[in-house]
Amino acid sequence: MRTSSRSAGTTSPASELPEPARSIVVDRQSGGVSPQIDLRRLVGLAAIVFSAIYLISDLIEVAQGNFSTFRLSLTCVGEAMIPLFVLGLYAAQRPRIGRLGLFGAVAYAYSYVFFTGTVLYALIAGTRNYHALTKVFGAWMTVHGLIMLIGGLAFGLAVVRARMLPLWTGVCLMVGVALVVAASGLSNVARTLAEAVPATAFMGMGFALLSRRSKFRVSADHRA
Repeated sequence: MRTSSRSAGTTSPASELPEPARSIVVDRQSGGVSPQIDLRRLVGLAAIVFSAIYLISDLIEVAQGNFSTFRLSLTCVGEAMIPLFVLGLYAAQRPRIGRLGLFGAVAYAYSYVFFTGTVLYALIAGTRNYHALTKVFGAWMTVHGLIMLIGGLAFGLAVVRARMLPLWTGVCLMVGVALVVAASGLSNVARTLAEAVPATAFMGMGFALLSRRSKFRVSADHRA
């Protein structure tokens, strides 16, 4: 029969935990960086990089006048990552961002799953330009544009209310999605200028996650 020589006064809570859990406790007590903080930094970096890629692809379309394989490939990469980093931005602000933030993030993410599919179609079918693409998908483009608008407005408002990221980023997102919808039937230049506004909002959120580590660490430790 096993016996224990530990006395009640010498056993620490950390030593009773399995090794992985103990390392997390010690890491927090020593002020180290937890895995949650690394994930937030990854989300912030993704929001900056892929928003920039998406915007660059629009600028290429302005310069070329029509679609190209290179332009559509960049767009596909940028759009495919939007759902992931938007959901990541939501997760980084939990629980303060609330149900409105969850609804907005899911709706916005879903709309870009659809838009990514349209880009893949354009790559495979060799679609000439944006106006030709809208003729193929017709009302579905309008429906998902409205979903994107509603999702962006809800997520932007939730960001403002949560007050964990700069207020201007939430306002910028709300203004940006409205401009994107308004410019949907206009020229490449007008659409690109409109797309630059929500891209700027997401890049601002990304920079905030990268530059405000201490605030998010305190929030994470407080919830734990």
